[in-house]
Amino acid sequence: MAIGKTIKKVRESKGMTAKEVTMAAEIGSAMYSRIENGVNEPSLGTLEKIARALGVKVSAMFDDDSRFDDVSSYDASIMDKVRTIEALSDEEKRTVFLIVDAFVGKKKLKKTLENVLQDVK
Repeated sequence: MAIGKTIKKVRESKGMTAKEVTMAAEIGSAMYSRIENGVNEPSLGTLEKIARALGVKVSAMFDDDSRFDDVSSYDASIMDKVRTIEALSDEEKRTVFLIVDAFVGKKKLKKTLENVLQDVK
């Protein structure tokens, strides 16, 4: 599959618009359109920007494209929330990360205690 088609498939699977990608990648919309439509091939630097904007590794652009078929709207929702968090102030980001860390810590503790209890039985 041509790189432009892969980029478009990844973008669509993540529920992103071309405008969102161009803004996040800080590239021109005309350039992005030509890349996605296969008119131009992106430079490595541009490909890195696009991959970062899409939340994938550059190498993913060259992998078997079938792995993007299972990206759900839930994944797109998570990406939207991440973009919202990125727009917060540093203090607000720290608060969000503390809350997330607390939930992750709670889950790990619960799993550890469950394992200990199973070992005791």
